[in-house]
Amino acid sequence: MKALVYTATNEVVYKDVPNPIVGVDECLVKIEATAICGSDMHAYHGKDPRRVPPLILGHEVVGKVVEGEYVDQRVVINPLITCRKCSFCDSGRSHLCADRELIGMRLEGAYADYVTIPAANVMPVSDSLKAEHAAIAEPTATALHALNLARKASDRPLSELKTLVIGGGAIGLLAALLMKGYGCRQITISEPHEMRRKSAKQHVGCQVHDPINDPALDAGDFELVIDAVGGGITRSTAMSAIKPGGIFVHIGLMDEKDGLDIRKITLFEITLIGVYCYTAADVRAAIQVLENGLLGDLSWVETRQLADGAQAFDDLHNGRTAAGKLVMIP
Repeated sequence: MKALVYTATNEVVYKDVPNPIVGVDECLVKIEATAICGSDMHAYHGKDPRRVPPLILGHEVVGKVVEGEYVDQRVVINPLITCRKCSFCDSGRSHLCADRELIGMRLEGAYADYVTIPAANVMPVSDSLKAEHAAIAEPTATALHALNLARKASDRPLSELKTLVIGGGAIGLLAALLMKGYGCRQITISEPHEMRRKSAKQHVGCQVHDPINDPALDAGDFELVIDAVGGGITRSTAMSAIKPGGIFVHIGLMDEKDGLDIRKITLFEITLIGVYCYTAADVRAAIQVLENGLLGDLSWVETRQLADGAQAFDDLHNGRTAAGKLVMIP
């Protein structure tokens, strides 16, 4: 089969690779579309020690089962594989399983014609949903999971919270679109990339902020801050912007630099929430959100051919696209 293989820092190559071998209780999925995640870009830049080349990346995927259970079923894949036996798995928090694995990390991923996955990790999706939209169920689940955690921590409905989203990539856009769907009308997206700011303003209809050239955001002005970047500089921005008693949701994993103001968190009772992935229930909910059209027309999602994947990664690396999400089609 053909696959896009991460071979070295800033290098992916479209080439022939062996077909995957289907194991016990696994499905073979013929891939319709796979999206590029920020974590895939992190690997591409040589900054993820867990992803060692040569490796097929990719975990945001939709396709059709061609072997194993659920043959001929169109499915979204939950790429997070867990033990299904520990206390976290038993209690519905399988994303915290100590033995969790993710396709495209140490296991071969989905930038290919086919991928194998445990049958328990496939979830039916409507044939009417466009492939490029079904492929973003995974990041939608991440945004849903983050907002569900914020909802549990808030003493007021999310729709009432003045909200800052840091980062106009897929997770930031999806979080903002979900907040808008919840009825929130006080949303600002902070994003340095001009084309992405324009896209956010167009598709979310919110305020946008250029963190490089615009005046700094008013200190203590936001009741909910979502950091979809996760860098030292964005954590500093979040800590300045958060209101006493506010909620700071940290999703991104860009770096481990400083940025948290522990004194402010303590003295002003800031709720800090770390977010990792999603539960199986979040993935099912994300599929429903997409099938119901609750995120709008999703015209900010751009498609490329998998054979042109090297150019897609290079365009993202050099900021040549405004797309919040690039999806590759085999």
